[in-house]
Amino acid sequence: MRRRKTAIFFLVTGICLSVLAIALNVGWILLSIREALVLVLGIIFFALIITGIILNTVFLVREIRRSEQHDTFLNSVTHELKTPITSIKIYLETLKNREVPEAKRQEFYDTMLADSDRLLKTVEQVLEAGRAKEPRRQYNVTELELNEVLGDAIDEVRTRFSLERGAIRFTPGSEDPIVLGDAEELKTAFTNLLENAVKYSDGEPRLSVRVKQAAIGKSATILFRDNGIGIPKSDLKRVFKRFHRVPNRAGGPGVKGTGLGLFIVKNIVERHGGKVSAESKGVGEGSTFFVQFPTI
Repeated sequence: MRRRKTAIFFLVTGICLSVLAIALNVGWILLSIREALVLVLGIIFFALIITGIILNTVFLVREIRRSEQHDTFLNSVTHELKTPITSIKIYLETLKNREVPEAKRQEFYDTMLADSDRLLKTVEQVLEAGRAKEPRRQYNVTELELNEVLGDAIDEVRTRFSLERGAIRFTPGSEDPIVLGDAEELKTAFTNLLENAVKYSDGEPRLSVRVKQAAIGKSATILFRDNGIGIPKSDLKRVFKRFHRVPNRAGGPGVKGTGLGLFIVKNIVERHGGKVSAESKGVGEGSTFFVQFPTI
């Protein structure tokens, strides 16, 4: 609330300064119509004031947007941390204070493990986003079989979300492209893309992962296609920005998250000399993410 009041104050001040500048400029023109020097100075002064007001307004708008993104991020992270902790606490109290049948006990254990994984995933995303711009970060770069790394990521997502094998259709590259990179980093990027597709699926998840090798040049492109809720065209270029989250469509499911997953994907891919982009025909039409790497 304080930030909004401050922003309104500066905007009102800017408008008042604009009116004052216009009034002064008109007055100078009327009083000094024959004095070209005064007229020129008045125009320059007027232009400087207007430029300052415009820059001030642009800065305020950016700060307001950044502040809103930070607030949204903090609310999302708080929810992502609080929800699994509360769930685990409830199950532990139940196990402590009541006699629970063995089958139900095992179900509680499975739920608590899933909540622990969710909690760990949130913490890892926040830490990874904080490390994204570290210039001296050390990586374990080796020659990697792209099909194998992708397969590991797919298996992990299938297990985490209890998906049937047919939920993710994997078409590996025919010649198993080799890339230089950090296996854990690449697996994190692929896992983030797959988890995003599952969370935003419209109904039963149906994902397709395909590896295509370039006919000319040494590169491989991975296509991650889903049947999800889609991405509005206005958001396609912004989905990889830090904290950005695509607004839920009207009546659609409220998917929680930190707004860091795709930002982390972009940083990892670019650190490996690759490119990432997204395509979607619009809301309700699913999405396709393209990840391209140089091969050896």
